[in-house]
Amino acid sequence: MNDKSNARKVRNADINPCIEESDGSQKCLDAYNYNKDMCSAYFLKYKNCRKYWHGVMLQRRREGIKPDMPTLKEREEIIAALGGKPY
Repeated sequence: MNDKSNARKVRNADINPCIEESDGSQKCLDAYNYNKDMCSAYFLKYKNCRKYWHGVMLQRRREGIKPDMPTLKEREEIIAALGGKPY
């Protein structure tokens, strides 16, 4: 797979549920001159986001629901039903 295709995938909100958290981590690193110690809260948020949606994806796969990853609209509905992000 070429780099442009991968970059599009990473920025595709229907495929990547953690764009917001990833962007937050990157902005923190930029703001603190890549001092990772200053950004641990952002990294944790991103890690928890990935962990949560990975579990959802595995559950959907087990149940035969397609696509494996809920679309952006579906994720917004799930988060609203939960009363906010669970991570």
